Amino acid sequence: MHDDAPRDPASTAPTGPPSEGAPLAKGLRTRHLTMMGLGSAIGAGLFLGSGVGIHTAGPAVLISYMIAGGLVILLMRMLAEMATAVPASGSFSVYAETALGRWAGFTMGWLYWFMLIMVLGAEITGASQIMERWLPGVPAWVFGAAIVVVFAVVNLAGVRNFGEMEFWFAFIKVAAIVAFLVVGVLLVFGLLPGTEPVGTEYLLGYGGFAPMGIQGIASALLVVVFAFGGIEIVTIAAAEARDPQKAVAKATNTIVWRILFFYVGSIAIMVTVLPWNSPALLESPFVAVLDVAGLENASRVMEVVVVVALLSAFNANIYATSRMMFSLAGRGDAPAVMGRVSRTEVPWTAVLLSVFFGFVSVFLNYLLPEALLEILLNAVGAALLVIWIFIAVSQLRLRPRIEAAARESGQPMKLRMWGYPGLTWFTLAALGGLVLLMLTDDVARAQVLSAAGLTVVIAAIFFARERWRSSSERHAA
Repeated sequence: MHDDAPRDPASTAPTGPPSEGAPLAKGLRTRHLTMMGLGSAIGAGLFLGSGVGIHTAGPAVLISYMIAGGLVILLMRMLAEMATAVPASGSFSVYAETALGRWAGFTMGWLYWFMLIMVLGAEITGASQIMERWLPGVPAWVFGAAIVVVFAVVNLAGVRNFGEMEFWFAFIKVAAIVAFLVVGVLLVFGLLPGTEPVGTEYLLGYGGFAPMGIQGIASALLVVVFAFGGIEIVTIAAAEARDPQKAVAKATNTIVWRILFFYVGSIAIMVTVLPWNSPALLESPFVAVLDVAGLENASRVMEVVVVVALLSAFNANIYATSRMMFSLAGRGDAPAVMGRVSRTEVPWTAVLLSVFFGFVSVFLNYLLPEALLEILLNAVGAALLVIWIFIAVSQLRLRPRIEAAARESGQPMKLRMWGYPGLTWFTLAALGGLVLLMLTDDVARAQVLSAAGLTVVIAAIFFARERWRSSSERHAA
């Protein structure tokens, strides 16, 4: 039975999260969490979308990536601090509830679930469209349906199976990036057959390092910042790790720096070996570099890697949406049936709900094969930005309580956010600046307004529900 009465956030101890229902399996290891975080952030946004950022800012897009990466590193550190103190499947939703009240946990949980359901559909659509090019006689929706079935089985079989598959998916992506970096460095220094050192002709020529000026760097920031989304799955998975405190601390300490290195390193090679305004970079940046290196079949290899990236993200999002729904159900903020756990200690009803929406995406892909991807991505809006703001505010509120609990228990904190509270306030200010920047761009403004509107609607549903419950209790009395 769920306790649906409102909880006073001030009285909620930071040493234990609000109840999340039946316990889940502890089948994930540190290597699973580390590769999961790497794999979630290294997705189609890097393999396909980086060319857009390059065309927006020129070589100075490197500054945009460093700013975005630095911001995500700070947010991940805050989230990891809270996750090592209180591992919970609801992650930032639970921390928002503890810090700000039930309305915040309800709003963040449902906002994240909705956001990933939309992204989940986009991933199926993208992977299916590429696979259709491999076998033109097979409709894209057939591939989509097969993808949903396979990953439904993986996620229902047990968290260990999910972790292993995600580990190897991420391994393939990381190996592809490392191979690209090696080829790129050899190309830059003219160490490949038939090549000469590139020098700085493309990096500093064609209008200079920042041909679009500061405005270009700012505009590119809007393009690249959300490419880092997905790393938060590490803290969601912490509740199913064998040693959550140790696993999260170790994973987050290595993930953020590796991701920043992979992103910045890859982009640096692209803008060094090709002009920033090259149409090939806009179409497929990785393939463009490999073509310069004279590697045959580069486009087919990168297509395979992109499909792996999309399948990996889809697998991770089935997991993340099901765990968030399980957490919401355990806290009385979703139907109780979503809190049911199978013999393999998997929230099977929550997994099936995510799978159902996967099939809905496949059906929509059949009806709207050309327009679906754009519709889904626009529906997400800037929801991730709202979640990041709540993470920073939650950490700001919870840090004193976590420190007090650590002193009382005699155990030191496993992981601390750097420079608290100064860096947390700095992060909030940076996020506020990003919102203002987005409001100056027509497309980004629409996303901000849609995300803000969705957040307000979800919060309003919570307060309407609480008022209805209070009214029902008074009439029953």
